Amino acid sequence: MRGELLTIGAFARASRLSPKALRLYDELELLRPARVDPYSGYRYYAVEQLRQARLVAWLRRLGMPLAEIRAVCALGRAERDGGTPGRRLGEDAAREIRAYWARVEAETAVRRDLAAFLVDQLTGESRRDSTTMLELRYSARSDRGQVRPANQDAVYAGRRLLAVADGFGPAGAPVSSAAVEALRFLDEEEVGAGGLLNVLEDAVRGAGEAVRDLAADGGKENGTTLTALLWTGSKLALVHIGDSRAYLLRDGELFRITHDHSVVQSLIDEGRLTPEEAESHPQRTLLLKALTGDAAPVPDLRLHEARAGDRYLLCSDGLTRVVADERIGELLAAAPDPEGGVRSLVDEANAAGGPDNVSCVVADVVLPAPEAAVG
Repeated sequence: MRGELLTIGAFARASRLSPKALRLYDELELLRPARVDPYSGYRYYAVEQLRQARLVAWLRRLGMPLAEIRAVCALGRAERDGGTPGRRLGEDAAREIRAYWARVEAETAVRRDLAAFLVDQLTGESRRDSTTMLELRYSARSDRGQVRPANQDAVYAGRRLLAVADGFGPAGAPVSSAAVEALRFLDEEEVGAGGLLNVLEDAVRGAGEAVRDLAADGGKENGTTLTALLWTGSKLALVHIGDSRAYLLRDGELFRITHDHSVVQSLIDEGRLTPEEAESHPQRTLLLKALTGDAAPVPDLRLHEARAGDRYLLCSDGLTRVVADERIGELLAAAPDPEGGVRSLVDEANAAGGPDNVSCVVADVVLPAPEAAVG
């Protein structure tokens, strides 16, 4: 019956929240009792509060932090106070829950990739002798574009290391160059699967230190993205920070294998923005992760099994902001070799106005050439 009050014990059983949790939520002003006895301090709850209490219980089972639960519950309080109609508030609450779960899934994906990376480290070394060793054929190109007065991108392509960095700020050019330079030693050293993770972590840490030495006043005014692939002969290990990208063209189909660390990408993930809206969003250049004067962020790490015939692309956002993924796939598939691939991609970006520096590295995975017969 509406208006009926329940004791804290009865309310706990009905809502599936413990009395201890109810007392905590009262202290946090998340779920206040309808009445508190002034003499005994005993709490009483209204039947109408069961809906909110059950919502809190389910959100806690999802693992949602209390601060975010408070925001969702505030929508319900607005409805009771005569605000927006219930359907609209229900949609708003549902949007908040979708946004939270999208963040959980993104974080879980990163941890899943890291777990797979570690499992491969622990088990892959014993299989290495029976693995077909492959080689890379590669090409790189960086262009100032049609608008920018200087090129702040840096690229590198070698027999083991491929890298792209997109600098920003007054010292963007030396910062991006320093980040790539800090990884170049990887191209000279044979790295087995067993030590790959530690080597990449150390390399990114070194890149972060190099950037901090150049960044103005140790702040975020200057910084750079960093996306690199390290070749082991049968696998490619990916390290990624920022919104430069890596793609894989396999069997004629293009796959993006990095996730942008940007404000607009987080809004897309949370369902607050469509990809079409993101193209003109005023915050489309803002990054959530980059190498700056602050402590180096945790990079994304992935390990890819390479196949003969694969074609990889690393590029700065000077390409992806003006050339659609579908067109990138067409140009990559049509290019006869990596050199032709980087040339056609850079030319396409410049033909589209070239509003930013554009840099590309294209690498083909191939079988090694047979050794010459000894007569």
